Amino acid sequence: MTLLHLFDLDGTLMYGSAAPVEISRQLGVGAEIAELERAFGAREIGPHQFSTAARELWSELTPAHVRAAFEGAPWLAGIRDVWTEIRERGDYCAVISLSPSFFVELLLEWGAHAAHGSVFPEVPFTRPVDAAGILTPEGKVDVADRLCARFGVTRDHCVAYGDSMTDAVLFEAVPRSVAVNARPYLAERATYVYEGRDLREAYQLLGGARPGVAAS
Repeated sequence: MTLLHLFDLDGTLMYGSAAPVEISRQLGVGAEIAELERAFGAREIGPHQFSTAARELWSELTPAHVRAAFEGAPWLAGIRDVWTEIRERGDYCAVISLSPSFFVELLLEWGAHAAHGSVFPEVPFTRPVDAAGILTPEGKVDVADRLCARFGVTRDHCVAYGDSMTDAVLFEAVPRSVAVNARPYLAERATYVYEGRDLREAYQLLGGARPGVAAS
């Protein structure tokens, strides 16, 4: 049966960093985004508040900054190799992230079938952030359901990859999950746990399993 692999971005595909951090580094506002990340992690602010504040920090953002942030980010090794193998097996791979869509969608260039992030205005910004377009942890499940419909699979045929509390709802919604360099809370709820810098190794934990077939 066909599988749909659902990848988080920040802290999962990217080692020890996040798209907002890499974007902010290009603009020299690393300290400011670090405070927003701390507040978000402590649940002092939610996804919409974070996104609105980040958009203000990035008022001078250009497409060149975004591309530099993407190319300079600390990605795990083997992402394109894994997605090529997934495609060759007839499976699907998608990225679902709370980070800005203008960054997340660049992963389509690496072979993802779909990439969904929080919908930001076009860069450079001329409009405010629309709250309706900002993803939440619960919204990740809604996106996953839409992808299941698009690719003709069910939640029973999904595998989720993530690292933090924002992935917990999706982990609970699908039968198999891989915690990648994850916080203890999520690792305790995962089918498989991986620590390292190579997505090929995390993917191999699945052992080629298909629905109804135990992993080796």
